Amino acid sequence: MNVGKRILILVLALLLVMPSSYSAVVLEVGSSGENVRKVQQRLIQYDYLSGEADGKYGEQTRDAVMLFQRRNGLTVDGRVGPDTAAALGVTLSSSGSSSSSSSATIISADHRLLSKLVYAEARGESYKGQVAVAAVVLNRVESSSFPNTISGVIYQSGAFSCVSNGSINNTPDSTAIRAALDALNGWDPTGGCLYYYNPSATSDEWIRTRTVKTVIGNHYFAV
Repeated sequence: MNVGKRILILVLALLLVMPSSYSAVVLEVGSSGENVRKVQQRLIQYDYLSGEADGKYGEQTRDAVMLFQRRNGLTVDGRVGPDTAAALGVTLSSSGSSSSSSSATIISADHRLLSKLVYAEARGESYKGQVAVAAVVLNRVESSSFPNTISGVIYQSGAFSCVSNGSINNTPDSTAIRAALDALNGWDPTGGCLYYYNPSATSDEWIRTRTVKTVIGNHYFAV
């Protein structure tokens, strides 16, 4: 066997035994560590899991993951792989560390459109304030007084100034994308509000007649 073939065989053997840094991380019952803790924190935030994030993937965490998957149209297997992690808004690290997704993956057309609205209507507001704006859209979807789709609510005539002035077409930043995802996953800082407005920027007298439930940043949120 010549030297070239020996080198090729050695390289192939090394590739077979070396761990791949690109293999997908999957969490399941028995997993533990920082990845699990971050997933648990999200599940607790979205009211799928109670208690503390202890970093141990047990049956309670598995059941919470399955419920989240079922409600969000994901494969229901009780395991957290790339798709479920993206829907939760976390990045799974092969080193065990995990953090909120900084690249903010778009997971659907509805998510993209909602992100655009958040960016157009609420950039410059706090993160909670951006989630709140997205939540108002979703609350309208659930209300019989409004269209029953995200696009229907956003493009309803006269509903949002960003549609009439064209800023709805701007590219959302990662913060708006994550805020929209948090709202889609169930976080509603407004407690069910259907309206919001900036009292220093609106001349609409009707909106001021609505009952204000909470104030977040520059926006009043009302029903």
